[in-house]
Amino acid sequence: MSDRPPLHIGIVACSAEGAALCYRTICAEGAQRMGPHAHPQVSLHTYSLADYVACLNQGNLAGVGALMLSSAGKLARAGADFLICPDNTIHQALDPVLPRSPLPWLHIAEEVAAEAAKRGFRRIGIMGTRWLVDSSVYPDKLAAQGLAFVRPSESDRDLLARVIMDELVYGDFRPASVALLQGVIERLRDAGCDAVVLGCTELPLVLNDGNCALPTLDSTRILARAALGRALQGA
Repeated sequence: MSDRPPLHIGIVACSAEGAALCYRTICAEGAQRMGPHAHPQVSLHTYSLADYVACLNQGNLAGVGALMLSSAGKLARAGADFLICPDNTIHQALDPVLPRSPLPWLHIAEEVAAEAAKRGFRRIGIMGTRWLVDSSVYPDKLAAQGLAFVRPSESDRDLLARVIMDELVYGDFRPASVALLQGVIERLRDAGCDAVVLGCTELPLVLNDGNCALPTLDSTRILARAALGRALQGA
């Protein structure tokens, strides 16, 4: 670890459960690397999830980007050195934000794709909200690493959207719904995938390598670990 002080991490949050898992991971794994109770400075800002959902339902990515950029400004004023967003879906609005952002960002899909390549996977199933699965967020970043991808079927995209938005974002974890999610992964395995992206930051709260038919790429914790590593490099 560098002798320089850790950088201050800014979290542009969207949904509560995913942001909380990301924050907890930074703090818990920070202590593992830095010593008891230690972790970098972390600041978090979020607008109401309803504000984001309204923009997404309208196909208003400019509105999503405006919310992200406003959070970025607030976090810059709070002293953050760089930014992360533990929400895969709204990354489809990030590219136009970057040139106007007061701070640099880590991109969740870039970090996941790099981890997939490092682990030797070749064909990745994409799980997440319908907004995310229908988007180019993961296909573009996976392709940049030379990786193939598979999207779930239309019916499975509807299932994912319902479980994520009606249950998981509220912290409502139902065994019957977990079984349905596991079925989606089984079908992605049957489609030739050798790993699956848990591309909604709530999915790792109920899915993991131990209860899935494929190795999982936990986007929430992968991003948190990347942020921790960046912070510990120092300025």
